[in-house]
Amino acid sequence: MASKPFLTDIEAIRKRAREHIDQGAITAGYSADRETVIKLLNEALATEIVCVLRYKYHYYMASGIHSQAVKAEFLEHAQQEQEHADRIAERIVQLDGKPNLNPDGLVSRAHADYAEGEDLVDMIKEDLVAERIAIDTYRAIVEYLGADDPTTRRVMEEVMAQEEEHAEDMATLLEQLGKMGEPARPAQAERAATTTARSGSNPGSGWQH
Repeated sequence: MASKPFLTDIEAIRKRAREHIDQGAITAGYSADRETVIKLLNEALATEIVCVLRYKYHYYMASGIHSQAVKAEFLEHAQQEQEHADRIAERIVQLDGKPNLNPDGLVSRAHADYAEGEDLVDMIKEDLVAERIAIDTYRAIVEYLGADDPTTRRVMEEVMAQEEEHAEDMATLLEQLGKMGEPARPAQAERAATTTARSGSNPGSGWQH
């Protein structure tokens, strides 16, 4: 079978590039619906920002005998989600769009929820659910882009791949904590419990010895 030759008019490409230099990365060969792509990317951007905030909250509030390793995982994921947000925002700008960083409507634009969770296990479950939602919605974006915008598709494929790693991490933590019987109360509840225990042991608290 004869190989398919790659034929193109280099002079025509050079001419178009000079004629439309104000369009930045958008060339005549770009065949996707740019406005739709920017809208989808802004929704993905909102999703990543919400994930950063959720992981950061979980990082600060996680407590319990086995919480330290989980806190480290939460922080690492928060940092990686921020990197995703930055990549997506940069791609929006390359497409001559504006990253929507307005906090108003952030949660409604995002695919995933901002869920705090009642304890360490709940936090991990909420993060796992959010990662699974992101994976499915990002996969839909990748399929929509197809060959029309390979650069954006590659960005979203790489982000999705790391979201899959995050989901696997959360599933593993959930399994490990289940085996260890982690009580997993948030720091505030733990402090309240400690305060109650101390007041109960106070000789002036009314307890009879």
